[in-house]
Amino acid sequence: MIGAAATASAQESPPAQATITVAGKKLSIRYSAPSVRGREIFGDSGLLSHDPTYPAWRAGANDATAFHTDANLDIGGVAVPKGDYTLYCWVKNPDAWELIISKETGQWGLSYNPKLDLGRVKMTMSKPPSPIETMKYTFTDQGGGKVQLQLAWEQHIGAVPIAVK
Repeated sequence: MIGAAATASAQESPPAQATITVAGKKLSIRYSAPSVRGREIFGDSGLLSHDPTYPAWRAGANDATAFHTDANLDIGGVAVPKGDYTLYCWVKNPDAWELIISKETGQWGLSYNPKLDLGRVKMTMSKPPSPIETMKYTFTDQGGGKVQLQLAWEQHIGAVPIAVK
C-alpha cells in the first residue's frame, strides 16, 4: 500500500503560479502543472481527448485554471474587466489553439460551460526547440503596458497579447 501511495503522489500535478505586475496592476494565473511522462497529449487519440470537456481543455490539471487581473485588459481583442476568471484552451486542432476566458470561477477542471465564455482568442502557435515536459504559463513584459502570455507544453507553445487599459 505504501508503494501505491508513493506512485500516486509522484503522478500528481503540482500547483504553480505565474504573476506579473504591469503599471502597478497585478495579473496572476494559478494552475496545476501536468507532465507529459511519455504520453501522447494532444490530438483525437491523446490524453486530453478523454476529458469530458474535450476539445475544451482546463489548460492545466486538477482544478480549473484561475486567472485574476487587478486591471481592465484587452486580451487579443477581448475586453476583460478587472476580476476573476477561468482559462481554458480549445485544442481540437493541436496546432491552432484558442484561449477561452470564462466568467465561471471555482469549478473543478472537468467542468466547462460555454454559455459562460467571456470570449475566445486565437493563439499564436510555435514549436519549442525541445519538448516541454511540464506545462508552464509565463508572462513577458513587452513594455508600454503590454504583456505576452504563453502556455507551453509538449511540442506546443501558444501565445496571446495582453494590453493593460
